[in-house]
Amino acid sequence: MKIDDDFRVLVVEDEALISMLIEDMLADIGCKRVDVAPSVEAALDSLTKSAPDFAMLDINLNGTRSFPVADALASREIPFVFLSGYGAQGLDQAYRDARVLQKPFQLGELETCLESALG
Repeated sequence: MKIDDDFRVLVVEDEALISMLIEDMLADIGCKRVDVAPSVEAALDSLTKSAPDFAMLDINLNGTRSFPVADALASREIPFVFLSGYGAQGLDQAYRDARVLQKPFQLGELETCLESALG
C-alpha cells in the first residue's frame, strides 16, 4: 500500500502505550502524519483544526463512547474504523455497519483495514 506524504491519520485512543504502538504501526506502512487524541473532546478539537484522511477510534475512552467523533467524521465523509477489545459487540445499533478492528491487531490487519476503508 502506497501512502502519500500528506496522508493524515487521527488516532483516538486513551491508553498511551496502545496509541504509541498504533503510531509505530502506521509509520511502518508509510503514514508520516498521525495526530493522537486521548478523549472525545480532544478528538473533536483536533477535527476543528485539521481534517484527517482516516481515523481510528477506540470505542471506550475512559468510560466515554467515541460515537460523537464517529458522527463528526461521518458528516464530513472521512473514513474511520472503530478499535475494540470486544469486537463489534461494543457498538451501539446505529453503528453496526461500521468497520471494527479488534484489539490486539497485527500490522497486516491494520493495512488491510486501511486499504478497505479507502478503497
